[in-house]
Amino acid sequence: MIHRALSRTKLLAATTLLGIACSVSAAPPPPPDSVILSARDAVRTGRWADLRNFIPQASGHVLEAYPQYWLLNQQLNDMRVPPPEGDLRAFMERYPATYLAERLRGDWILAADRRGDYSTVIALERTATSTAQIDCAILRAHHLHREYVAQKAIATFSPGEACWTLYTQLVNDGALRWEDLAPQLRDMVESSVRDNELNNTRRMAEYVFDAPRRISFKAMLENPMVWLTRNNPSISTPIDRELVVLALGRLARSGDLATGYTYVERNWGSRLPAVDLKWIRSQFAYIAALRLDPAAKQWYREADGAALSETGQAWRVRMALRETPIDWARVVAVIDQMPPSMHEDDAWAYWRARGQGALGDVAGANAAMQKIAGNFTFYGQLALEELGQPVVIPPRAAAPTDAERRRAARNEGLARALALFDIGWRTEAVREWNFAISKMKDRELIAASELAYQREVLDRAVNTADRTRDEHNFDLRFVSPFHDELVAKAREVGIDPTWVYGLIRQESRFITNAKSTAGASGLMQLMPATATWVARKIGMQGYSASSVNDLDTNLTLGTNYLRIVLEDLNNSPLLASAGYNAGPRRPHTWRGTLSGPVEGAIFAETIPFNETRDYVKKVLSNATYYAALFSGEPQSLKQRLGTVAPQLVEQTAIP
Repeated sequence: MIHRALSRTKLLAATTLLGIACSVSAAPPPPPDSVILSARDAVRTGRWADLRNFIPQASGHVLEAYPQYWLLNQQLNDMRVPPPEGDLRAFMERYPATYLAERLRGDWILAADRRGDYSTVIALERTATSTAQIDCAILRAHHLHREYVAQKAIATFSPGEACWTLYTQLVNDGALRWEDLAPQLRDMVESSVRDNELNNTRRMAEYVFDAPRRISFKAMLENPMVWLTRNNPSISTPIDRELVVLALGRLARSGDLATGYTYVERNWGSRLPAVDLKWIRSQFAYIAALRLDPAAKQWYREADGAALSETGQAWRVRMALRETPIDWARVVAVIDQMPPSMHEDDAWAYWRARGQGALGDVAGANAAMQKIAGNFTFYGQLALEELGQPVVIPPRAAAPTDAERRRAARNEGLARALALFDIGWRTEAVREWNFAISKMKDRELIAASELAYQREVLDRAVNTADRTRDEHNFDLRFVSPFHDELVAKAREVGIDPTWVYGLIRQESRFITNAKSTAGASGLMQLMPATATWVARKIGMQGYSASSVNDLDTNLTLGTNYLRIVLEDLNNSPLLASAGYNAGPRRPHTWRGTLSGPVEGAIFAETIPFNETRDYVKKVLSNATYYAALFSGEPQSLKQRLGTVAPQLVEQTAIP
């Protein structure tokens, strides 16, 4: 003991002497984080003179570029003065191939577009941080340099200042006509529910209709039946007919579907061209599909030949899968009508292959399944099982070498991201991290993932490991922190720990203080009211809303809630996962719409909420991989999914 104490004393003395000797030539310490935090506060409060003063103070800090970027961005957007071109170029030269340099390039493109400096837009157009708005600004510049960009503009458009400006320019110059934009307006009418969506739809209508018809469009969007019955609108011209077609399509969102469908057929069926009538039917089919109304199946058949949106295409397939028995020839046929971009989706590749197999083309089905069976996704796993292979963990890649680890530790982009995580700026940190890994190869990705894991930035560890293509480390893809605590909590309430891990991986990516836009908190993303309800239900003593992010509290409440939902839904992990995300009442309702038993994969694919559908597939796929990791044994996703049979809708008091 004395010997060890003396050794430590000698080591401390030697270290101290070494520190004194090195201090003569050592570089000064970097500026404290407080400089960066103060600079950010100056931006928030508009104190630009103070921000200038912080820039030299930040020199040497890993985040030194940020105050400079904030000032340059402010100067770019000050339309009263010319942009500081010299300073902008100096920044991009000083910090080449960095996230902030590329972001500044995009900011400059948008500012130049607003200023009418189209030569600068074209000079800067090669950016690594492209967005729809930046692309629209670039297209406008090319249009004004007499290039044809109309079709690219339609493919690129997303509501936003630069894209609206591009459309205004193209319409005013006669490069886009109402006929070009009518299909886009139809898609927007189909999907508009929220106020911002409706506002964008009204704005798009300004390019299609003249002033009097715009008034009619706004009226019909609010109440299509009132507008139709009061105005007895004419369909004598193509533009007038388009207004009526939109009103009849919008009718699907108001009132009883069957009544509306009958009204269309009786009053307009013989007056409208078949192609327009089919599109109107497709709108009723789509809304019926979202309600899992069996009428959607027939209405989609009656709409065959209509020009459907990608959303409509997907729901036509989903409703075909819910037919009893399934008409596999139809499933294959409607998938074949999808655009090529949708054919690449694992979901449609899988269901088309299932159709091929059911129709007797086993070789073709197996070849199609083989193409997606290597993907570590929900449908990749199901494809493996269709080929007679269980779900297993791929061979683990060799650990990063010391040199690979050093390169990751010295990567300036990763260092900036980690510094941003350290000061709590998660949004900026994620952007820096994602930019830094965007061009990495497998070995670099594994080293970066390991670095994130060591720094306890678990969501980046997972997302980075997820990107590998040939070499994989599933211990990083499917991290299992808090193992002892989580397994104990899950077993205490009698649920599968691998399912809990699969759910947390999707819910929070293991961010203990994660908070959703809806207000859900912690690892297991508990809503405040739900957490309070569960705490009372299980008799938790001393619970308060402020403790919901505490690891023990969150796991206790989350696992108990999951067990309650599971028992309420016939011990089906599929239904319970849906209930955990969308509320337990909804799976009761969705199950009640079935006309017969369906395989779990069909039930999952036909969940009418986009978020919940994606969530359920990922949770159960995750759980299958966790089970394979923990047990070392092959697993079956199909077995987890099971079969869902129709059942009378039951009331549940679970929130």
